[in-house]
Amino acid sequence: MIKNDISIILERKANFGRAKSVLMIETILESMKKALLKGEKIEIRGFGSFRVVPKKSGYGRDIRRNKQIPISGGKRVKFRAGLDFKRQLKKQSME
Repeated sequence: MIKNDISIILERKANFGRAKSVLMIETILESMKKALLKGEKIEIRGFGSFRVVPKKSGYGRDIRRNKQIPISGGKRVKFRAGLDFKRQLKKQSME
């Protein structure tokens, strides 16, 4: 699913025009991006939460040259599914 698919669903379910649904999706995603860049946690009840976590530096292997190469640390976004979402996934896998 891509951003365009989400805007089509919003357009159909909420009876918004195409331009308004695209603007809403872009506004929501931009707000989420800004919050994560500030280091804030995003929690969507029933779905899950997003947060920025540090990523360790380490070493990888260049298989062509058979050498170790350094991999710098940084940050990454981590998603953790909410309880309702986890229950639905578990129920679906048991069917």
